[in-house]
Amino acid sequence: MLHWDDLRLFLAVARAGRLTSAGQALGVNHTTVARRLTALEEALGARLFDRTSRGVAMTAAGALLLDHAERAEREFEAAAAALSGRAEAIAGEVRLATPEAFGTYIIAPNIADFHDRYPDLLLELMPESRAVSLANREADIAITVDRPPRGKLVVRKLCDYQLGLYASADYLARNPPIRTAQDVAAQPFVAYIDQMIDMRGLRYLSEVAGEARPVFRSSSIVAQQKAVASGVGLGLLHRFSADSEPGLVRILPDEVEITRSYWLVLRPEHQKSPRTRAVIAFIDDLLARYRALL
Repeated sequence: MLHWDDLRLFLAVARAGRLTSAGQALGVNHTTVARRLTALEEALGARLFDRTSRGVAMTAAGALLLDHAERAEREFEAAAAALSGRAEAIAGEVRLATPEAFGTYIIAPNIADFHDRYPDLLLELMPESRAVSLANREADIAITVDRPPRGKLVVRKLCDYQLGLYASADYLARNPPIRTAQDVAAQPFVAYIDQMIDMRGLRYLSEVAGEARPVFRSSSIVAQQKAVASGVGLGLLHRFSADSEPGLVRILPDEVEITRSYWLVLRPEHQKSPRTRAVIAFIDDLLARYRALL
């Protein structure tokens, strides 16, 4: 017979991806987690995780149990809240994956407001330039710049945003003026590492300067913005962050502007979760506040 403590341990391992991290979340050491997980697998007669040098990888049996375990968790929390008279209580953890700029410049600076609103809800933020898999439970909610293909996902467009061409005031003072789009191609550029871009929507340099000469590449848009501010060259940056960066100057605003979109993505079974709805409501409130910048 499965017990709630077994499922709680299983969920901690599935979400952390490492026995050590799961133990920290549960308040026990990793050897206890390993022993209890082995006992659970033996009781079920199925291997739930493959152990690797980098952590654990969920098996097909583990993925099957995960669906049931998450439903049991939601029912348990709902019952506990109802019995304690807190039917609307919002607690637990939600993992949110976002493009780096969105997570760093919009979500993170407002996390104190989120905590004040939901003190018992832990938000885990993954601001990255790679795509994440909701099917593999890498995150509960994802914000992407590419609209996912049709499938068993809930998808909603959040908003458009713009990127512009920027350089530092120091760079512009040291170099000939940039008066037309033709002047751009000869400039040194800061850009992404092509092989490390998972999202098609981040491939925009060729739209402005197909023959661009990169002098610095990074998988981080935050690092790119700081590099442009240092005076090394030009870069295509998010207007909602670059416009307020001291020392950055937007170039050819009437000629160079790229529009992309943010999409909200989640699995259907999370639509009714109070935790998920709370995070989505917070994101919608932030976007209303940032509408002019976006």
